Amino acid sequence: MGEPLSLLQYGLGAGAGSLVGFTLGLVGGGGSILAVPLIVYLVGVKDPHLAIGTSAFAVAANAFANLLNHARHGAVKWKIALLFAAAGVVGAALGSSLGKAVDGQKLLALFAVLMLVVGALMLRGRSAAGDPHVILTARNAPKLIGTGTATGMLSGFFGIGGGFLIVPSLMGSTGMPIYYAVGSSLVGVTAFGLTTAFNYALAGWVDWPLAAVFIGGGVLGGLIGARLAKTMSSRKGLLNTVFAGLIFVVALYMLYQSAQALMA
Repeated sequence: MGEPLSLLQYGLGAGAGSLVGFTLGLVGGGGSILAVPLIVYLVGVKDPHLAIGTSAFAVAANAFANLLNHARHGAVKWKIALLFAAAGVVGAALGSSLGKAVDGQKLLALFAVLMLVVGALMLRGRSAAGDPHVILTARNAPKLIGTGTATGMLSGFFGIGGGFLIVPSLMGSTGMPIYYAVGSSLVGVTAFGLTTAFNYALAGWVDWPLAAVFIGGGVLGGLIGARLAKTMSSRKGLLNTVFAGLIFVVALYMLYQSAQALMA
């Protein structure tokens, strides 16, 4: 499973978890995208498979903790979220099989381009208030199943949690405001993360002590992020703009890293 980590590395792991938890609590996405590079470059875990497996479990647990925070604020549309997540898990199983046949760096570059498109769509619709009273109906159920399956496939294909895709998918399928989409998306992030973590754990690619301190830090960061999300949701379009901005920053960084790797 790799070399044992030092106390300093575990401390850095807790700090990295706080940052990931804050991001998940604030915008419901970015957990897996941030967690893997933080575990590799900040904590110093050399085996990428171990980093992916550990981050998948930690992000799923942090997403669940943040889900509880958002649920306490009444910001989770449970029936909608559960249907979307169920369809997404099926899609993720299919997508992960397809993703294995594509070069890793090209995969990340394609995902970054997809993120730029999603970010642009989020900015375009930032002034839309949405319907906070939306419920699961016969009209939006087929859309949720379709977008859930597609989002799960993309998440599995690219090997990343998918929170950045789930939020706009929920908004587009139901017309809910971003504040409710962030809370509801965490059901999917938890389900997708646990699916990935289970597969990696079977191969021994999860560092359980590191995952534990990462989760501990994430719970604290998530409490702060969820509270800030509630405050920002009262200002029209602000949370959408922050969400889109985070997408652009991460996507450009991923494109840069992919270009460097492909030119090496």
